[in-house]
Amino acid sequence: MQAPKLIIIGRDGILNRFRDDHVKDPAEFEPLPGALQAVARLNHAGWHVVVATNQAGIGRGMIDMAAVNAVHRHMMKLLAVQGGRIDAVFFCPHAPEDECACRKPLPGMMREIGERYGVDLATVPMVADTLRDLQAAQAAGCRPHLVRTGRAALVHEAELAQWQQTVPGTVVHADLAALAEHLLGGGAAPTSS
Repeated sequence: MQAPKLIIIGRDGILNRFRDDHVKDPAEFEPLPGALQAVARLNHAGWHVVVATNQAGIGRGMIDMAAVNAVHRHMMKLLAVQGGRIDAVFFCPHAPEDECACRKPLPGMMREIGERYGVDLATVPMVADTLRDLQAAQAAGCRPHLVRTGRAALVHEAELAQWQQTVPGTVVHADLAALAEHLLGGGAAPTSS
């Protein structure tokens, strides 16, 4: 049996607007322009889209599992309206001080995804909006892609160049829609910086 075409994406800053205070309820989940449609385009081209997200708000007591599940149900409904879907959401519930193996930049979450789907992570693009997530892609052996939305939108060109030196092979895109266009073989080339 052939392994599925799989892409791993972060959530906050890639699918929806990043919030310093965490997305604590469905009303705070604000999709980025074109992001949900990009997931639908990938789905229609045969890609399985999986979310890998750090959710330290759980470990810090700012949000509980019922709220996280409600946010993800809302996200799935919004995607369905666009004809898209997320196959699975993997998340790390730990605070940074918990020193777990699943919190990005460590590769635990991605390795679990690779095992669950039976894929070689070297074939899997991973979409990030932070250096930490690019480092997680590198540690897991995924193909690193950066979108200039979320936290990466605030990064100056010199810092972005540093990120690309730290994680060689990083491909930079304006947003998730541009990344989808790149993967599907059409449209503009990714930006080099």
